[in-house]
Amino acid sequence: MPEGHTIHRLARDLGEDLLDRPVAATTRQERFADGARRLDSQVLTGTEAHGKHLFLHWDGGEVLYVHLGLIGKFRRHQLPAPEPSPNLRLRLSGEATAWDLTGPMTCELRDPDVVDEVTATLGPDPLQRRADPRPFIDAVRRSRKPIGALLLDQSVIAGVGNVYRAEVLHLAGIDPSRPGQSLSEDEVRTLWRLSVEQLRLGLKRNRIVTVPLGGRRLTSISREESFHVYKQERCRTCGADVVRIPIGNRTSYACATCQSP
Repeated sequence: MPEGHTIHRLARDLGEDLLDRPVAATTRQERFADGARRLDSQVLTGTEAHGKHLFLHWDGGEVLYVHLGLIGKFRRHQLPAPEPSPNLRLRLSGEATAWDLTGPMTCELRDPDVVDEVTATLGPDPLQRRADPRPFIDAVRRSRKPIGALLLDQSVIAGVGNVYRAEVLHLAGIDPSRPGQSLSEDEVRTLWRLSVEQLRLGLKRNRIVTVPLGGRRLTSISREESFHVYKQERCRTCGADVVRIPIGNRTSYACATCQSP
């Protein structure tokens, strides 16, 4: 499932291509035929993201609410775009580009209240410039759940997924199995700060790279070299073994030395 930086990047890129101009909307799936018809020729007036949720605002007053889920993707094409696949949920075409949406968990045309309705269920988003970390801090410090589970709980903090969970905990030196209530306020604030820093880097780079570049070009760092502990056999910080721990229905990765319980 895409993490929060990907959705914020989509909101930005869709806006750059399509904002403030009429957009052609088409679909290959009957389930969204009415939605595509209602969107066709409308002007896109705004784009926003909160965590893993994307909202596109239209001059007709409706909002297209998209959650990609596990297999959903947006793909960008230069016009003329290729023949759409039978799985096309929605194509949004502007003057020079088209964006194809396939496989989303959610793709709905709703009234504007959907933004407040959805975000009310979510924790603060580290990529929101004015996000208040207090609800995150309080939710962690009153919970007996492992911090590794709390970081994946979108009602606690929005946008963090399995990669950022592993890497932020490693950078903070915190074992993912520790109960939230065992963390000090300073430790939780450190997790928030690192989440902000890493998600912003992911947004800027359009990929997750948590290791220091060390003077290397970003393009020279492979996916396998991009992480300290996520899906690693040995820690890229100290060389110790990386342990795998099932937490929150996902495998968490941690250094046996840097994140000793």
